[in-house]
Amino acid sequence: MNSSEHDKLDRVEDRMWWFAGMHANLLMAARRAALDKLDFPILDAGCGTGGFLSQLARVYWEKPVIGLDLDVRACTRAAIKSAQPVCAGSVNDLPFADAALGAIFSADVLCHEGVDEHRALGHFHRCLAQNGWLFLNLPAYRWLLSRHDAAVSNIRRYTATGLRRLLKAVGFHPVYISYWNMVLLPLMIITRKLGDQAHNAVSDVRPYPRSVEIPCRAAIAIESALMRSGLRLPFGGSILAVAVKGGGRD
Repeated sequence: MNSSEHDKLDRVEDRMWWFAGMHANLLMAARRAALDKLDFPILDAGCGTGGFLSQLARVYWEKPVIGLDLDVRACTRAAIKSAQPVCAGSVNDLPFADAALGAIFSADVLCHEGVDEHRALGHFHRCLAQNGWLFLNLPAYRWLLSRHDAAVSNIRRYTATGLRRLLKAVGFHPVYISYWNMVLLPLMIITRKLGDQAHNAVSDVRPYPRSVEIPCRAAIAIESALMRSGLRLPFGGSILAVAVKGGGRD
């Protein structure tokens, strides 16, 4: 992402409804996987400016929690924000030993320009210990590509079926895949595809008034409760995926 998008991310990721929902979903999935029982470090691969890394560090304070990002400035911000070790590196070539990690989180990274999704997933698989967990959040539906995606360097979006196939091809066992941001998907379509498309790519990452923030958080909270019960939502603007290295878990 360009520097202006990193600046916006740093300012709003701790208070914007969408990030709150994504972080809550990832942590919910981690609780269901019982990560507290793991004896290996946890990696936030593509940690950006450290918003989710900070939450991982608070929840799993007894375990080593590490961040990684390609952008050196983002690494610095993430290290300051989270008070955790952050290294500069690419998900295409993770600088960790084989089977060294217990869990890898990667939020909206495989979709980025410059990321080789197959190579990155291969490195995730290599670096995870046997029965280690992978948690992904990714944007849904290629037809939803818009100025927002251009601004944040997204060049691909996914379907649940395609993501399941991709995970299996690398050797992962998909445990849970669900769309989310279902209630607000019509609004996304209107604003990103039917609304006025600016010539300059600008993301939707920004502060929102309480009149928008509160109902959006409420909608996402309802969806999170459904997902927490094990339901899989049939459509939505994003996808949450959980996979394990090794089979036999469902």
